[in-house]
Amino acid sequence: MFDNNNSRRPGGFRSNQDGASQRPRFTQSSRPGRETGNSRPRFVRNAGEGDEQPRRPRFQSGERVAFGEQRERVMRPRRNAPKPVSPENKRQKYHEKYEDPTKPIRLNKYLANAGICSRREADDFIQAGVITVNGEVVSSLGTKVMPTDKVMFHNQPVHRERKIYILLNKPKNTVTTTDDPQERRTVIDIVRNACAERIYPVGRLDRNTTGVLLLTNDGDLASKLTHPKFGKKKIYAATLDHELSEVDEAILRNGIILDDERIVPDALEFPKDDRRHIGLEIHSGQNRVVRRMFEKVGYKVMTLDRVSFAGLTKKNVARGKYRFLTPKEVAMLQMGAFE
Repeated sequence: MFDNNNSRRPGGFRSNQDGASQRPRFTQSSRPGRETGNSRPRFVRNAGEGDEQPRRPRFQSGERVAFGEQRERVMRPRRNAPKPVSPENKRQKYHEKYEDPTKPIRLNKYLANAGICSRREADDFIQAGVITVNGEVVSSLGTKVMPTDKVMFHNQPVHRERKIYILLNKPKNTVTTTDDPQERRTVIDIVRNACAERIYPVGRLDRNTTGVLLLTNDGDLASKLTHPKFGKKKIYAATLDHELSEVDEAILRNGIILDDERIVPDALEFPKDDRRHIGLEIHSGQNRVVRRMFEKVGYKVMTLDRVSFAGLTKKNVARGKYRFLTPKEVAMLQMGAFE
């Protein structure tokens, strides 16, 4: 039990068990030296206007805030915070197809799979005599090599590259080629910083045609998507210079002869109220096929946008931007699951 007589003494002094007096506790009003100005001023957190004790001043952005004012809270970015990764920087990892090391493959296919060039360009290089296999110049088309052979291109060893698949929402005034003699802007200029591998566009879009364009170094897949016998589906949104008449619509639906081939659209719709805006679904891979079809019946295509190619769409990809295909999309393309 505590001794009430020894716990506190008159005059505000406390005592310990030995009876010795402790130093008195001073309040702000009774603190010694206040009248002489020697003590440090005490600030009250919630001091109001007219109080003797002032509010502690706050500072913000190098400016002093007046007494009694409340500082506005400013959210500052966290130091060393990780920067958000944009979709175009998210490089995907794809499952590499197994290749039998004892099975020979065509030389042009070997070069295309290595990302050197397309198969058609590889044939030109082979005939030009700039390809050597195991130290010997090869100039005949149809030559086959083993995966273990030493292949040189312009005296540089050819190495197998990892596969890259990029979907670009192509803008206007851009040429679909790897190099342009007229030094115009190309699609490769847009994706130049996406990867170190050499990639090239699959198929072509006119300079002023926008929309879905695939770029890759997978020669097998590129050939499968562009070869006429596979007939991959393409969907376009076209704007004409004047409304399409019902008579001309019937002509288009029955088919247009281009290069001795009858081109019949799979679907022809009018997504808007007027007949100038047309949605067209087609499988033909002819050059400038949509523009030539409408020119055949007396119309000029003012704008043309490819909204879908082989099942790939430009959803969530802004004009002039790109993204890497997902492994699932690549598997679907390789299996031919997309039309």
